Amino acid sequence: MPTHPAPRQARGTLFHTAVADPRGDALLPLTMLRRRYPDLHARHLAKYAGREHRLHERVLPLDCTWSDVVFLSPLDPTVLFDAVRGTGRRAFGGPFWTLDASRLDPGRCCIRLMRVTRGARTADPGTEDDYLPLTTPALRAVSELTVRALDRLRTLGPDEPALPFGDVPHVLHRGPVPFDVFDLVQRSPG
Repeated sequence: MPTHPAPRQARGTLFHTAVADPRGDALLPLTMLRRRYPDLHARHLAKYAGREHRLHERVLPLDCTWSDVVFLSPLDPTVLFDAVRGTGRRAFGGPFWTLDASRLDPGRCCIRLMRVTRGARTADPGTEDDYLPLTTPALRAVSELTVRALDRLRTLGPDEPALPFGDVPHVLHRGPVPFDVFDLVQRSPG
């Protein structure tokens, strides 16, 4: 029986908005929050108001749904939220947690390329071509903010949702991410 070598650990910094009052010992995807912490589930589910269909979207390489993964950013979100604030809107100001991607099992992760069609209320649906394995070269390739993402945020119309991460690749981790893998808390200026 052939065996496949274990995927190599990716190296690079990932970000997540800090949890003010963490419960338990791990960040949990929505499906797990529903059972363990119904109040937290309700609060995070509210972020999907008007775009509930997104929760059932398949994450093809991980054989699960959007609500079964924890989302991490391959780039410092400070500039995204600064761009939203530049339009006169309120936006999250930090702190952000960081971790080295090598602390995650690459077999439980993938990178999802994201884009938002101007005026849309949610990110465009993904296809199989929108997924990359979590490797060091792939992470390096997606860890720079694109002009497209910044321009969209800086020119938001009054009725457009901000979706700060809409044009930013997501690192998706199937299942819980232990709090102890986060190495640093970083605060956003302002």
